[in-house]
Amino acid sequence: MSMHDEAVQNAAADGIEPARVRQLWHLLEPLHAVLYYAPEVFEEAAALGYGTKERWPAYFPFRAAPLGAVGGERVASAFYSFSPRMVAEHVDSAWRIASPEDVLAARLRGIDRTYRAIFGDRTDSPELAEAAALARRAAESANTAGRPLAAANAELAWPEAPHLQLWHAVTILREHRGDGHLAALLVAGLDPAESLVSFAAIGAASVERFESRGWSKEEWAAAHGRLAARGLVDSDGTATEAGRDLRRTVEEHTDRLAAAPWRALTRQDIDRLTELLGEFWVAALSSGLLPSESTLGIGKV
Repeated sequence: MSMHDEAVQNAAADGIEPARVRQLWHLLEPLHAVLYYAPEVFEEAAALGYGTKERWPAYFPFRAAPLGAVGGERVASAFYSFSPRMVAEHVDSAWRIASPEDVLAARLRGIDRTYRAIFGDRTDSPELAEAAALARRAAESANTAGRPLAAANAELAWPEAPHLQLWHAVTILREHRGDGHLAALLVAGLDPAESLVSFAAIGAASVERFESRGWSKEEWAAAHGRLAARGLVDSDGTATEAGRDLRRTVEEHTDRLAAAPWRALTRQDIDRLTELLGEFWVAALSSGLLPSESTLGIGKV
């Protein structure tokens, strides 16, 4: 049995096909990611004292705040593919500007305002409340052992408003998937820089987009050299067949590791959640807030 067949078989044993797991991620991710691009969130970040000329001064504390007032090394470990220098630049001073508790309160205010701006009257609709309840059921069933970002978010109190519950559930589930993705990268023997070089090599996003993660040209070239020595990329940075197979295996393992929370829902529940999320997914994508190209490779892998 090939690794691909094994991944499909294991995910099917979880009661949900890998393609469905990935589809749910594609639906959920924009609902979380608007946090890092919405002007309402930037206003909340600026009120705390963070710079907003670029998104990174707010991105790092807003995503890392559930971990508490930890230093750059622990955040770099959890975020993985960012250069530790870049993480330290923003995290080591973040908690002198605002406490994690204040950041968490600000990000909820920002998401409240953002969702109301994007969804309008539908923010308080029964359909969104129903979607939130289903997503929450999945999120609350997620096993967070070995998943630091999922665990940190799961430990937070649930907001009262349904639209904020939806965002919180989506955040737990996407960080649960992300933590599993890092495990898949480790098993594949891809270090933080190599994970980006190998992803760019299959066309998941442009090299320029991945450069936003803070690695120097020398570090990128060194990672390319290590991958080339393993026969995973060609001299021009394009993935070899072995490199594509390895990345395919990483994504399949990620899907399998992300499948478990969805066992809390029936297939009918998942169908209903997919139906309910459609209009809100469209609204998030149509808002113009999210970049057309993502380092997550959505739609490319």
